[in-house]
Amino acid sequence: MRQIPLPLAAAFLIASLPVQAAQTDAPQPQTKSRLDVTTVAKGLANPWGLQFLPDGRLLVTERPGRLRIVTREGKIGPVITGTPAVFAKGQGGLLDVLLDRNFGPKGGEIFLSFSQERANGAAATAVARGTLALDDAGGGTLQNVTTIFQQQPAIANSSNHFGSRLVWARDGSLFITTGDRFSARPEVQKPDTSIGKVINIRQDGSAAHADAAQPGWDAQVWSMGHRNIQGAALDPVTGELWTVEHGARGGDELNLTRRGGNYGWPVISYSNEYFGGPIGESTAKPGLEQPVYYWIPSIATSGLAIYSGNLFPNWKGNLFVGGLKAGQLARLVLKDGAVVGEEPLLQDLDQRIRDVRQGPDGALWLLTDDVSDGQILRLSPAR
Repeated sequence: MRQIPLPLAAAFLIASLPVQAAQTDAPQPQTKSRLDVTTVAKGLANPWGLQFLPDGRLLVTERPGRLRIVTREGKIGPVITGTPAVFAKGQGGLLDVLLDRNFGPKGGEIFLSFSQERANGAAATAVARGTLALDDAGGGTLQNVTTIFQQQPAIANSSNHFGSRLVWARDGSLFITTGDRFSARPEVQKPDTSIGKVINIRQDGSAAHADAAQPGWDAQVWSMGHRNIQGAALDPVTGELWTVEHGARGGDELNLTRRGGNYGWPVISYSNEYFGGPIGESTAKPGLEQPVYYWIPSIATSGLAIYSGNLFPNWKGNLFVGGLKAGQLARLVLKDGAVVGEEPLLQDLDQRIRDVRQGPDGALWLLTDDVSDGQILRLSPAR
């Protein structure tokens, strides 16, 4: 059962039908969206992050540690050289990618998130910047690579929960999401660590708002109390940061993630342990933020896009969340900051959706997660 914290639930049919009484099951539209799904490329190895180059080609990360360019026709280019070494174990590897806002037709700076091996086999989330020079053969080289963020502390004996989404804030600073590293829950509620946090830094790695840091908090920390954020997007209207994070057994969350907020993990949650029993003291506690929306059972959220294009006019302002475990793309309808409807899409494909992006053409572009046949999909209205 997918749940919405009362009193946020209300019925919503596609775009404009009236709100009904609150309920605990997320209402689904009576008329399903009709889509054309085009497979643009196949054969990628655990693709994780996707960005659009100025000429319409796609820049894609593969978790084993490769960065590639893919044409709009689906031709996969050679491996781009110069990427940082990665801890390619479990959920770790080369993860998200983000273009500098001044990236041009010949190249420019990019930012990469990845799992980085530290001393004695410990690992942590890291972010590097470098200059991508494009070549005429469909590839390129990454030069002048500098690490600008290293999660602290590094955690040994864990290869899970690296977070790693990258998002530009309106002021030009960078949001980085991290995870609790699966085995480091006590570190999440420590405000001077970067475990289970949203980080906000300048492009040189310095804290973006050191003068406004919460007392006792590391100056880079924007928010805390997160389990594993693998989807993040900036609201194009308000400029606020939305995130989705994994629960354990149930309790995936959608959060409007504000500076100074504590989102509760693992003190409060809607999750149960994998081996049984609730996680945390309860589902709510004074001083701790509630999710805007949560899923029971989990869909294993990864990737988040807020639609603002013209190709799907009825979808403007909707949120799109990838589901790994559920093999779906969840369309969430917002009204006054609350989720009032959910439509699961693409369930018939039975694909793990890893990333969701709105393309310059107004279509939705997806990455599917597979060890040897990860795909790039394009969604457009049915003809």
